[in-house]
Amino acid sequence: MKLYVARHGQTVWNVRDKVCGITDVELTDEGKAQAKILAEKVSACNIDVILASPLKRAQQTAEIIAERNSLSVITEPQLIEQNYGIYEGVDRHSEGFLSNKRQFAFRYPGGESMMQAAYRIYGLIDRVKAQYSGKNVLLVTHGGVCRVIRTYFTDMTNDQYFNYSAENCQLEEYEL
Repeated sequence: MKLYVARHGQTVWNVRDKVCGITDVELTDEGKAQAKILAEKVSACNIDVILASPLKRAQQTAEIIAERNSLSVITEPQLIEQNYGIYEGVDRHSEGFLSNKRQFAFRYPGGESMMQAAYRIYGLIDRVKAQYSGKNVLLVTHGGVCRVIRTYFTDMTNDQYFNYSAENCQLEEYEL
């Protein structure tokens, strides 16, 4: 069984370097073009199931992939991006956000901690493994979720985790 993980296509907030989190923004035209390229890559992966975050940017990306590959999209609430609380919409290079990002057990004020997000996402991976045994599954999600998923399969130092970033429509493959 293979687990494929893709980050959604580009949004206006990505272009503006804003923390997006659970704020529901749509893809740009460039993001839609990225999703079409990703759909072509995915066509070689023999995907059986597509699960996507409920946020528009992930749904739009997943729908483009699904249409190209004659599949449907299952909305999976656990794939929603981490809630960054008061940092939603701020510059992603702001001192407060970056300081909070280094504190894994510290809840973003008004949001969730990385450990809470990891708990949610690790549980989802375990459920996917059991529910879709023997099938190839694609998760269409967000940068923060991609980072957590990577730690499920790969040991990372705190610094590596802090600095890891999936590009828009980046596709990663893991063996379950």
